[in-house]
Amino acid sequence: MLLALAGAATTVSVTLLYSFGTLVLPLERAFGWSRGDLQIAVACMSGGVVVASQLAGWLNLRWGMRRMTLLSLMALPLAFLSITFMGKSIFWLYLGYFLIPIAGVGVTFVTWTQLVSAWFNHKRGLALALVLCGSGIAAAVLPPALTWAMERWDWRAAYIFMGLLPLLLTLPLALRFLVPSPVADSTPASAKRGETAASASFRLSARSRKFWILNTALTLVVSAVVGMVTNTVPLLRDIGLTATQASSVFSVFGIALISGRLLAGWLIDRLWAPGVAAVALFMPCIGCLLLWTADAGSSTLMLTAAVALVGIGAGAEFDLSAYLISRYFGLKDYGRLFGIHLGLITAGSMLAPLMFAAMYKATGGYGPLLAWCAGCCVVGPLLLLTLGRQPPLSGNQEEPTGQVA
Repeated sequence: MLLALAGAATTVSVTLLYSFGTLVLPLERAFGWSRGDLQIAVACMSGGVVVASQLAGWLNLRWGMRRMTLLSLMALPLAFLSITFMGKSIFWLYLGYFLIPIAGVGVTFVTWTQLVSAWFNHKRGLALALVLCGSGIAAAVLPPALTWAMERWDWRAAYIFMGLLPLLLTLPLALRFLVPSPVADSTPASAKRGETAASASFRLSARSRKFWILNTALTLVVSAVVGMVTNTVPLLRDIGLTATQASSVFSVFGIALISGRLLAGWLIDRLWAPGVAAVALFMPCIGCLLLWTADAGSSTLMLTAAVALVGIGAGAEFDLSAYLISRYFGLKDYGRLFGIHLGLITAGSMLAPLMFAAMYKATGGYGPLLAWCAGCCVVGPLLLLTLGRQPPLSGNQEEPTGQVA
């Protein structure tokens, strides 16, 4: 559990994303790049995550999770160090943000959720929720830590700091605790013995109706949450709040995210998981509607409640998707299936801001964006309710049991 928590806090998609806002001004001053051009680096990072998530499950199955994890943890510091030598062209920043996630292919969320799912059975939901709180810890710790480092040196210190995190924090834990799990299918020997059966079950699962219901539902909700996260503060400013007031209202988002993640994780171990997921992921819809009706006379309490409801959905969606895939399809092909799922929702996260920017440019307001987000948080949860009865837990649930329908 401690290893997976450290891994989730230091995985590239977390460190690069939550450090980006802190790095914008230092990079702008150092190179003269515009803020608009710098934003493209986030899309490049998402593209790298999509590629890495497709490779992660296959490489873990082919070469073994321990080997791939250790290699990636040693490669990441070098990848982060290389970006400190980039030239004046912003192309090198884009290339670095695309390649660093690929260098960390063995330490994506595919690996950490697969590790937790293999070791935990009846309390899997809560275990996933606790581990994925690592991203919330990183979001709280990274910005002040990187600001401190850059004030004493320069922008290069931030990338060196992020490169040292997996080397000094996660690698020692991996060397000590990353041992074969109860599910032996993640080892190369097992993959060779059951290659034909595993391949057949993977193809069946990847084509199943339930798998694509999960993909569609979670991609819709994640795109809506991304839209709300990136546009809530500007929206609050537009209705008359000061920068300090808007930041204060939005600060409840992180608390709601962690609370929603832990509560959903606890509930899905006890109740019908798609039902819990549907309720949790519907919460942002209510938040969107509250913000849609907000104006200069709206109370701070109402605005805070709206942001908190969005945060609950944002906190619940990731561990819910990991749990549902492991529960409905078992662990034999989990890495590859979750890799596909993660790639799709990451692609949705990459494309959503472009669509929202076009909406705002065309209308000059946030109404269409809020309507789209609210609709996504209705359609997505309703789709999850069609998944039907979840397969019973049995031992380590190595065989996929819910993929036929």
